[in-house]
Amino acid sequence: MGISEMNPAQKAIFLDRDGVINKLVLNPATRAYESPHRPEDLVFCMNVFKPLKELSGAGFKLFIVSNQPSYAKGKTTLKATKEIAEKFKHELEKKSVRITESFYCLHHPDGIVPKYAKKCACRKPSPFFLFKAQKKYGLNLKGSWMIGDRDSDIKCGRLAGCRTILIKNPHSADYRGGDKPDHTANDLGNAVRHIIAKKQKERI
Repeated sequence: MGISEMNPAQKAIFLDRDGVINKLVLNPATRAYESPHRPEDLVFCMNVFKPLKELSGAGFKLFIVSNQPSYAKGKTTLKATKEIAEKFKHELEKKSVRITESFYCLHHPDGIVPKYAKKCACRKPSPFFLFKAQKKYGLNLKGSWMIGDRDSDIKCGRLAGCRTILIKNPHSADYRGGDKPDHTANDLGNAVRHIIAKKQKERI
């Protein structure tokens, strides 16, 4: 697909993955909650499929925008990283959740794998992938939302001109506190209820 003209009516939801849709995993080596490093570690958060389908039903296109630096840091393999992404997509499809496209940044400036150990243009808080989606699908970013559990998600959405929602996942609390979102929510279901209520109110 080439570059599309902006459709003022076509809005999107940009979703961080880990800590928002699936659970963070305790890494015994670091004693920190991190992204899953093996396909079998991928466990979805409770009650996420219905809210995602509600967003699609409300006319939003859904996108995953996720930093995945574990391979760059030597914590997992590239094969496992790809298998986790495929399993994630497959499990959503089984639940009739349609993700328009997933964008993953595999880089990290402090990585140990040469090809991936670098400062890149796509790592959040950079809005690189949001602008890429806008150009590809003709999205109205002003009417779109970014949902995540870290300050980097909120800054990313704000830099793209989107409204933002912070998910208050207790396991990622150390990565937030500096950027104020448009709304905070305890979980994805609460975030979706807020978005749909705002959408209905704005149509009045």
